[in-house]
Amino acid sequence: MDNDIKKACEIMTQGGVILYPTDTIWGIGCDATNPEAVKRIYEIKHRIDSKAMIVLVDSMAKVDFYVREIPDTAWNLIEVADKPLTIIYPNGRNLAENVLAEDGSIGIRITQENFSKRLCQQFRKAIVSTSANISGQPAPTHFKEISEEIKSAVDYIVTYRQDDNSCAAPSSVIWLGKDGSLKILRP
Repeated sequence: MDNDIKKACEIMTQGGVILYPTDTIWGIGCDATNPEAVKRIYEIKHRIDSKAMIVLVDSMAKVDFYVREIPDTAWNLIEVADKPLTIIYPNGRNLAENVLAEDGSIGIRITQENFSKRLCQQFRKAIVSTSANISGQPAPTHFKEISEEIKSAVDYIVTYRQDDNSCAAPSSVIWLGKDGSLKILRP
């Protein structure tokens, strides 16, 4: 695992794109502050860039760095979450513009899974985490389902957990308004 983390960080620091296991499904990732790297992910996925992507971080302190104001509701949601939770916050900041939604919001998940958490800690920046599939196709539930097109388009494929056959599920997604209102987008 240590070698994978070191190599993945090197690749992302150079503006590259990685394929890596997360707390949910396998993801395509890059430095979420690098607009060129984010653009490459849109190209790899054949995805329009008006459809925002989420980012992973390892702590609430990092969320605070990437969001102008955190509604109080977010703290409560994170505290009671019993599975991976992506929260869409208004007013993202300190990220590549093309990773934000058109309204400036950003989806952020604090990962608790061992590999992705250590990767975020070592990289010290938010990491894009979008499903490892071509846009419109089903998201792979484990590594063996990832297409060769995706695998050949990235700069580094993490070896850790490639043999894991457990079926992963995407995170819950909750949208938060500036006033603390919320909408469950995916339970």
